[in-house]
Amino acid sequence: MTDYKKAQKILEENDQEQLLRFYGELSDSEKEELTEQILTLDFSVLASLIDRNRPSLRGKISPLSAMQIGDIQKNRERFTREGLSVIRAGKTAAVLLAGGMGTRLGSSGPKGTYDIGITRHVFIFQCLFENLMSSVKEADTWIHLFIMTSSRNDTETREFIKSHNYFGYKPEYVTFFIQDAAPAVDFNGKILLEEKYRIATSPNGNGGWFSSMVRAGLTGKMHDEGIEWLNVFSVDNVLQKICEPCFIGAVLQSGCASGSKVVRKAGPDEKIGVMCLEDGKPSVVEYIEMTDELRNTMDKNGEPAYNFGVILNYLFNVAELERVLSRKMPLHLAKKKIPFIDEKGFPVIPNEPNGYKFELFILDLIHEMPGCLPYEVMRNSDFAPIKNKTGVDSVESARELCRVNNIVL
Repeated sequence: MTDYKKAQKILEENDQEQLLRFYGELSDSEKEELTEQILTLDFSVLASLIDRNRPSLRGKISPLSAMQIGDIQKNRERFTREGLSVIRAGKTAAVLLAGGMGTRLGSSGPKGTYDIGITRHVFIFQCLFENLMSSVKEADTWIHLFIMTSSRNDTETREFIKSHNYFGYKPEYVTFFIQDAAPAVDFNGKILLEEKYRIATSPNGNGGWFSSMVRAGLTGKMHDEGIEWLNVFSVDNVLQKICEPCFIGAVLQSGCASGSKVVRKAGPDEKIGVMCLEDGKPSVVEYIEMTDELRNTMDKNGEPAYNFGVILNYLFNVAELERVLSRKMPLHLAKKKIPFIDEKGFPVIPNEPNGYKFELFILDLIHEMPGCLPYEVMRNSDFAPIKNKTGVDSVESARELCRVNNIVL
Protein backbone atom coordinates (compact mmCIF):
# COMPACT_ATOMS: atom_id res chain seq x y z
CA MET A 1 0.00 0.00 0.00
CA THR A 2 1.39 3.41 -0.96
CA ASP A 3 1.87 6.13 1.65
CA TYR A 4 -0.97 8.06 0.00
CA LYS A 5 -3.33 5.12 0.37
CA LYS A 6 -2.27 4.68 4.01
CA ALA A 7 -2.88 8.38 4.69
CA GLN A 8 -6.26 8.23 2.93
CA LYS A 9 -7.30 5.23 5.01
CA ILE A 10 -6.26 6.95 8.27
CA LEU A 11 -8.29 10.04 7.36
CA GLU A 12 -11.35 7.98 6.48
CA GLU A 13 -11.16 6.17 9.82
CA ASN A 14 -10.99 9.52 11.65
CA ASP A 15 -13.52 11.40 9.46
CA GLN A 16 -10.87 13.93 8.37
CA GLU A 17 -10.84 13.48 4.58
CA GLN A 18 -10.91 17.29 4.09
CA LEU A 19 -7.13 17.34 4.64
CA LEU A 20 -6.67 15.94 1.11
CA ARG A 21 -8.98 18.51 -0.47
CA PHE A 22 -6.15 20.22 -2.40
CA TYR A 23 -3.95 17.16 -2.94
CA GLY A 24 -4.31 17.23 -6.73
CA GLU A 25 -2.93 20.79 -6.85
CA LEU A 26 0.25 20.06 -4.92
CA SER A 27 3.81 19.58 -6.15
CA ASP A 28 5.51 16.26 -5.48
CA SER A 29 7.42 17.67 -2.50
CA GLU A 30 4.25 19.22 -1.06
CA LYS A 31 2.37 15.93 -1.46
CA GLU A 32 5.17 14.17 0.37
CA GLU A 33 5.13 16.71 3.23
CA LEU A 34 1.36 16.48 3.70
CA THR A 35 1.35 12.68 3.54
CA GLU A 36 4.15 12.47 6.09
CA GLN A 37 2.24 14.78 8.44
CA ILE A 38 -0.88 12.63 8.20
CA LEU A 39 1.05 9.41 8.82
CA THR A 40 2.76 10.79 11.94
CA LEU A 41 -0.11 12.84 13.40
CA ASP A 42 -1.57 11.74 16.73
CA PHE A 43 -5.28 11.43 15.94
CA SER A 44 -6.03 10.02 19.40
CA VAL A 45 -6.25 13.58 20.77
CA LEU A 46 -9.54 13.98 18.91
CA ALA A 47 -11.22 11.69 21.42
CA SER A 48 -11.10 14.49 24.00
CA LEU A 49 -13.57 16.46 21.85
CA ILE A 50 -16.35 14.17 23.04
CA ASP A 51 -16.45 15.99 26.37
CA ARG A 52 -15.81 19.47 24.98
CA ASN A 53 -19.17 20.85 26.16
CA ARG A 54 -18.93 19.31 29.59
CA PRO A 55 -17.73 21.78 32.25
CA SER A 56 -14.39 20.86 33.75
CA LEU A 57 -14.74 20.25 37.45
CA ARG A 58 -12.01 20.65 40.01
CA GLY A 59 -11.77 18.50 43.10
CA LYS A 60 -11.87 19.75 46.67
CA ILE A 61 -9.30 22.53 47.02
CA SER A 62 -7.41 23.00 50.30
CA PRO A 63 -4.23 24.86 51.32
CA LEU A 64 -0.73 23.46 50.89
CA SER A 65 1.85 25.06 53.15
CA ALA A 66 5.16 26.18 51.67
CA MET A 67 8.68 25.87 53.00
CA GLN A 68 9.26 29.53 53.71
CA ILE A 69 12.43 31.55 53.44
CA GLY A 70 13.06 31.55 57.21
CA ASP A 71 12.99 27.75 57.35
CA ILE A 72 15.18 27.52 54.28
CA GLN A 73 17.77 29.85 55.79
CA LYS A 74 17.94 27.78 59.00
CA ASN A 75 18.67 24.63 56.99
CA ARG A 76 20.50 26.13 54.03
CA GLU A 77 23.84 24.49 54.75
CA ARG A 78 22.30 21.03 55.15
CA PHE A 79 20.07 21.37 52.06
CA THR A 80 22.93 22.72 49.95
CA ARG A 81 25.26 19.91 50.98
CA GLU A 82 22.62 17.35 49.92
CA GLY A 83 21.96 19.12 46.63
CA LEU A 84 25.64 19.39 45.75
CA SER A 85 26.08 15.69 46.43
CA VAL A 86 23.29 14.82 43.98
CA ILE A 87 24.58 17.21 41.30
CA ARG A 88 28.16 15.93 41.61
CA ALA A 89 26.88 12.38 41.23
CA GLY A 90 25.42 13.41 37.84
CA LYS A 91 21.86 12.73 38.98
CA THR A 92 20.43 16.15 38.08
CA ALA A 93 19.78 17.81 34.71
CA ALA A 94 18.06 21.01 33.59
CA VAL A 95 15.25 21.35 31.03
CA LEU A 96 14.66 24.74 29.41
CA LEU A 97 11.22 25.30 27.86
CA ALA A 98 12.12 27.59 24.96
CA GLY A 99 9.53 26.92 22.28
CA GLY A 100 7.97 30.38 22.34
CA MET A 101 8.47 33.35 20.05
CA GLY A 102 9.06 36.97 21.07
CA THR A 103 5.94 38.27 19.34
CA ARG A 104 4.58 40.11 22.39
CA LEU A 105 7.96 41.78 22.78
CA GLY A 106 7.84 43.07 19.22
CA SER A 107 10.32 40.47 17.99
CA SER A 108 9.94 37.93 15.19
CA GLY A 109 12.58 35.59 16.60
CA PRO A 110 12.60 32.98 19.39
CA LYS A 111 11.89 34.58 22.75
CA GLY A 112 15.25 33.54 24.17
CA THR A 113 17.09 35.57 21.51
CA TYR A 114 15.56 38.83 22.73
CA ASP A 115 18.16 41.39 23.81
CA ILE A 116 17.37 43.14 27.12
CA GLY A 117 20.71 44.95 27.17
CA ILE A 118 21.03 48.73 27.21
CA THR A 119 24.77 49.43 26.89
CA ARG A 120 25.72 45.92 25.77
CA HIS A 121 24.10 42.77 24.40
CA VAL A 122 22.35 40.76 27.10
CA PHE A 123 20.13 38.07 25.59
CA ILE A 124 17.52 36.13 27.56
CA PHE A 125 19.30 32.89 26.65
CA GLN A 126 22.55 34.41 27.88
CA CYS A 127 21.01 35.19 31.28
CA LEU A 128 19.76 31.61 31.67
CA PHE A 129 23.04 29.99 30.62
CA GLU A 130 24.91 32.22 33.06
CA ASN A 131 22.44 31.39 35.85
CA LEU A 132 22.97 27.66 35.28
CA MET A 133 26.73 28.23 35.12
CA SER A 134 26.56 29.51 38.71
CA SER A 135 25.42 26.06 39.85
CA VAL A 136 28.06 24.40 37.65
CA LYS A 137 30.75 26.46 39.34
CA GLU A 138 29.37 25.83 42.82
CA ALA A 139 29.24 22.07 42.24
CA ASP A 140 32.45 22.05 40.19
CA THR A 141 30.85 19.73 37.66
CA TRP A 142 28.91 20.15 34.42
CA ILE A 143 25.14 19.73 34.36
CA HIS A 144 23.30 18.41 31.31
CA LEU A 145 20.98 21.02 29.79
CA PHE A 146 18.08 19.88 27.60
CA ILE A 147 16.51 22.68 25.52
CA MET A 148 12.99 22.21 24.20
CA THR A 149 12.29 24.18 21.03
CA SER A 150 9.28 24.21 18.71
CA SER A 151 9.11 23.29 15.05
CA ARG A 152 8.75 27.02 14.41
CA ASN A 153 11.91 28.17 16.18
CA ASP A 154 14.16 25.09 16.36
CA THR A 155 16.64 25.94 13.60
CA GLU A 156 16.96 29.59 14.61
CA THR A 157 17.40 28.70 18.29
CA ARG A 158 20.13 26.15 17.60
CA GLU A 159 21.99 28.49 15.24
CA PHE A 160 21.72 31.45 17.64
CA ILE A 161 23.09 29.54 20.63
CA LYS A 162 25.84 27.95 18.54
CA SER A 163 26.82 31.33 17.06
CA HIS A 164 27.29 32.66 20.60
CA ASN A 165 29.46 29.68 21.56
CA TYR A 166 26.81 28.39 23.97
CA PHE A 167 27.55 31.43 26.15
CA GLY A 168 30.54 29.63 27.61
CA TYR A 169 28.72 26.35 28.29
CA LYS A 170 30.21 23.06 27.10
CA PRO A 171 28.31 22.04 23.92
CA GLU A 172 28.51 18.33 24.76
CA TYR A 173 26.30 19.03 27.78
CA VAL A 174 23.56 20.67 25.68
CA THR A 175 20.86 18.63 23.92
CA PHE A 176 18.05 20.12 21.83
CA PHE A 177 14.69 18.49 21.20
CA ILE A 178 11.47 19.65 19.57
CA GLN A 179 8.17 19.83 21.44
CA ASP A 180 5.44 17.55 20.15
CA ALA A 181 2.64 19.25 18.25
CA ALA A 182 -1.06 18.48 18.20
CA PRO A 183 -3.51 19.26 15.39
CA ALA A 184 -5.75 22.32 15.62
CA VAL A 185 -9.45 21.80 14.88
CA ASP A 186 -12.49 23.95 14.22
CA PHE A 187 -15.48 23.88 16.56
CA ASN A 188 -16.91 20.94 14.58
CA GLY A 189 -13.83 18.85 15.27
CA LYS A 190 -12.40 19.10 11.75
CA ILE A 191 -8.62 19.46 11.55
CA LEU A 192 -7.61 22.73 9.88
CA LEU A 193 -5.05 23.32 7.16
CA GLU A 194 -2.71 26.31 7.45
CA GLU A 195 -1.51 25.75 3.88
CA LYS A 196 -2.83 23.47 1.16
CA TYR A 197 -0.03 21.06 2.00
CA ARG A 198 0.43 21.71 5.73
CA ILE A 199 -1.81 20.82 8.67
CA ALA A 200 -2.41 23.48 11.33
CA THR A 201 -0.70 22.30 14.50
CA SER A 202 0.41 23.84 17.78
CA PRO A 203 2.76 22.84 20.63
CA ASN A 204 1.07 20.50 23.10
CA GLY A 205 1.22 22.78 26.15
CA ASN A 206 3.65 23.30 29.02
CA GLY A 207 2.82 19.83 30.37
CA GLY A 208 4.02 18.15 27.19
CA TRP A 209 7.73 18.67 27.82
CA PHE A 210 8.46 15.23 29.28
CA SER A 211 6.39 13.28 26.76
CA SER A 212 8.26 15.24 24.06
CA MET A 213 11.57 14.17 25.61
CA VAL A 214 10.41 10.57 25.55
CA ARG A 215 9.28 10.75 21.90
CA ALA A 216 12.64 12.33 21.05
CA GLY A 217 14.33 9.21 22.45
CA LEU A 218 16.00 10.98 25.37
CA THR A 219 15.02 8.57 28.14
CA GLY A 220 17.87 6.29 27.10
CA LYS A 221 20.33 9.16 27.45
CA MET A 222 18.96 10.03 30.89
CA HIS A 223 19.20 6.42 32.06
CA ASP A 224 22.70 6.01 30.62
CA GLU A 225 23.89 9.14 32.41
CA GLY A 226 22.13 8.22 35.67
CA ILE A 227 19.90 11.30 35.67
CA GLU A 228 17.22 10.95 38.36
CA TRP A 229 15.98 14.53 38.74
CA LEU A 230 14.99 17.18 36.20
CA ASN A 231 14.81 20.90 36.99
CA VAL A 232 12.39 22.22 34.36
CA PHE A 233 12.05 25.96 33.89
CA SER A 234 10.58 28.53 31.54
CA VAL A 235 12.50 30.85 29.24
CA ASP A 236 10.62 33.87 30.70
CA ASN A 237 12.45 34.48 33.99
CA VAL A 238 15.93 35.99 33.60
CA LEU A 239 16.74 35.95 37.35
CA GLN A 240 15.77 32.39 38.22
CA LYS A 241 18.34 30.08 39.75
CA ILE A 242 18.67 26.78 37.88
CA CYS A 243 19.65 23.47 39.47
CA GLU A 244 20.10 25.42 42.69
CA PRO A 245 21.71 23.00 45.19
CA CYS A 246 19.68 24.25 48.17
CA PHE A 247 16.38 23.76 46.31
CA ILE A 248 17.35 20.27 45.17
CA GLY A 249 18.48 19.28 48.64
CA ALA A 250 15.31 20.64 50.27
CA VAL A 251 13.09 18.62 47.92
CA LEU A 252 15.08 15.42 48.42
CA GLN A 253 15.09 15.75 52.20
CA SER A 254 11.36 16.48 52.22
CA GLY A 255 10.72 13.04 50.71
CA CYS A 256 8.61 14.59 47.94
CA ALA A 257 8.88 13.47 44.32
CA SER A 258 8.64 17.05 43.07
CA GLY A 259 9.24 20.62 44.13
CA SER A 260 8.00 23.99 42.96
CA LYS A 261 9.66 27.34 43.44
CA VAL A 262 7.08 29.87 44.61
CA VAL A 263 6.90 33.55 45.50
CA ARG A 264 4.54 35.37 47.83
CA LYS A 265 1.81 36.98 45.80
CA ALA A 266 2.18 40.72 45.28
CA GLY A 267 -1.54 41.10 45.95
CA PRO A 268 -4.77 39.08 45.96
CA ASP A 269 -5.45 39.84 42.29
CA GLU A 270 -2.00 39.07 40.90
CA LYS A 271 -2.29 36.95 37.76
CA ILE A 272 -0.34 33.97 38.99
CA GLY A 273 -1.31 30.38 39.81
CA VAL A 274 -0.94 29.25 43.44
CA MET A 275 0.03 25.94 44.99
CA CYS A 276 -2.73 23.99 46.70
CA LEU A 277 -4.04 20.51 47.40
CA GLU A 278 -6.78 19.09 45.19
CA ASP A 279 -8.50 16.09 46.72
CA GLY A 280 -5.50 15.81 49.01
CA LYS A 281 -2.91 15.76 46.20
CA PRO A 282 -0.62 18.65 45.14
CA SER A 283 -1.95 20.91 42.43
CA VAL A 284 -2.16 24.50 41.18
CA VAL A 285 -5.14 26.84 41.18
CA GLU A 286 -4.88 29.24 38.25
CA TYR A 287 -5.62 32.90 38.97
CA ILE A 288 -8.82 32.81 36.90
CA GLU A 289 -10.08 30.03 39.20
CA MET A 290 -9.48 31.97 42.41
CA THR A 291 -12.81 32.62 44.15
CA ASP A 292 -13.48 35.19 46.84
CA GLU A 293 -13.65 32.32 49.30
CA LEU A 294 -10.14 31.16 48.39
CA ARG A 295 -8.78 34.71 48.42
CA ASN A 296 -10.20 35.32 51.88
CA THR A 297 -9.13 32.02 53.47
CA MET A 298 -6.48 32.61 56.16
CA ASP A 299 -3.95 30.22 57.68
CA LYS A 300 -3.24 29.77 61.40
CA ASN A 301 -0.96 32.82 61.37
CA GLY A 302 -3.65 35.07 59.91
CA GLU A 303 -2.00 35.21 56.48
CA PRO A 304 -3.65 34.30 53.15
CA ALA A 305 -3.71 30.51 52.87
CA TYR A 306 -3.34 30.60 49.06
CA ASN A 307 -0.47 33.04 48.89
CA PHE A 308 2.40 31.26 47.15
CA GLY A 309 2.46 31.65 43.40
CA VAL A 310 4.25 29.29 41.02
CA ILE A 311 6.98 30.68 38.75
CA LEU A 312 7.35 27.64 36.42
CA ASN A 313 10.54 26.36 37.97
CA TYR A 314 10.02 22.76 39.10
CA LEU A 315 12.04 19.73 40.15
CA PHE A 316 10.69 16.31 39.15
CA ASN A 317 11.79 12.77 39.86
CA VAL A 318 12.37 10.97 36.54
CA ALA A 319 11.05 7.59 37.70
CA GLU A 320 7.80 9.21 38.84
CA LEU A 321 7.48 11.09 35.56
CA GLU A 322 7.81 7.81 33.68
CA ARG A 323 5.16 6.27 35.91
CA VAL A 324 2.76 9.14 35.22
CA LEU A 325 3.43 9.01 31.49
CA SER A 326 2.63 5.30 31.40
CA ARG A 327 -0.97 6.35 32.06
CA LYS A 328 -3.13 8.68 30.00
CA MET A 329 -2.58 12.36 30.77
CA PRO A 330 -5.68 14.57 30.55
CA LEU A 331 -5.86 16.78 27.47
CA HIS A 332 -7.27 20.28 27.79
CA LEU A 333 -9.10 22.13 25.04
CA ALA A 334 -8.20 25.78 24.58
CA LYS A 335 -10.35 28.04 22.43
CA LYS A 336 -7.97 29.96 20.16
CA LYS A 337 -7.83 32.17 17.08
CA ILE A 338 -6.31 29.78 14.55
CA PRO A 339 -5.21 31.02 11.09
CA PHE A 340 -6.33 28.60 8.37
CA ILE A 341 -7.23 28.28 4.71
CA ASP A 342 -10.88 28.01 3.75
CA GLU A 343 -12.57 25.54 1.39
CA LYS A 344 -11.41 27.57 -1.63
CA GLY A 345 -7.82 27.75 -0.41
CA PHE A 346 -7.88 31.38 0.70
CA PRO A 347 -6.05 32.29 3.95
CA VAL A 348 -8.20 33.42 6.87
CA ILE A 349 -6.96 35.34 9.92
CA PRO A 350 -9.81 35.11 12.46
CA ASN A 351 -10.67 37.97 14.79
CA GLU A 352 -12.36 35.67 17.30
CA PRO A 353 -11.61 32.15 18.52
CA ASN A 354 -12.55 29.72 15.76
CA GLY A 355 -11.32 26.39 17.08
CA TYR A 356 -9.52 24.32 19.66
CA LYS A 357 -5.92 23.56 20.44
CA PHE A 358 -5.04 20.53 22.56
CA GLU A 359 -2.78 21.14 25.54
CA LEU A 360 -1.19 19.19 28.38
CA PHE A 361 -0.83 21.15 31.63
CA ILE A 362 2.15 20.92 33.93
CA LEU A 363 -0.23 21.11 36.90
CA ASP A 364 -1.49 17.64 35.90
CA LEU A 365 2.06 16.31 36.23
CA ILE A 366 2.30 17.88 39.68
CA HIS A 367 -1.09 16.47 40.66
CA GLU A 368 0.10 12.93 39.91
CA MET A 369 3.27 13.26 41.97
CA PRO A 370 3.42 11.63 45.43
CA GLY A 371 4.10 14.96 47.11
CA CYS A 372 5.29 18.39 45.97
CA LEU A 373 7.31 20.82 48.08
CA PRO A 374 6.47 24.51 47.53
CA TYR A 375 9.82 26.25 48.08
CA GLU A 376 9.72 30.01 48.64
CA VAL A 377 12.17 32.29 46.85
CA MET A 378 12.59 36.06 47.00
CA ARG A 379 10.84 38.05 44.30
CA ASN A 380 13.55 40.68 43.94
CA SER A 381 16.36 38.17 43.45
CA ASP A 382 14.64 35.21 41.75
CA PHE A 383 11.62 36.42 39.77
CA ALA A 384 11.91 38.72 36.76
CA PRO A 385 9.50 37.33 34.16
CA ILE A 386 9.43 38.91 30.70
CA LYS A 387 5.97 38.52 29.22
CA ASN A 388 5.32 42.02 27.86
CA LYS A 389 7.37 44.86 26.39
CA THR A 390 6.23 47.41 28.97
CA GLY A 391 4.34 47.48 32.28
CA VAL A 392 3.91 44.52 34.63
CA ASP A 393 6.18 41.50 34.04
CA SER A 394 7.90 43.23 31.18
CA VAL A 395 11.27 44.03 29.67
CA GLU A 396 11.14 47.27 31.67
CA SER A 397 10.45 45.60 35.02
CA ALA A 398 13.06 42.89 34.37
CA ARG A 399 15.69 45.50 33.57
CA GLU A 400 14.96 47.27 36.85
CA LEU A 401 15.28 44.02 38.80
CA CYS A 402 18.55 43.23 37.02
CA ARG A 403 19.83 46.65 38.11
CA VAL A 404 18.80 45.91 41.73
CA ASN A 405 20.81 42.66 41.50
CA ASN A 406 23.88 44.48 40.14
CA ILE A 407 23.58 42.97 36.68
CA VAL A 408 25.06 45.40 34.16
CA LEU A 409 22.87 45.88 31.13
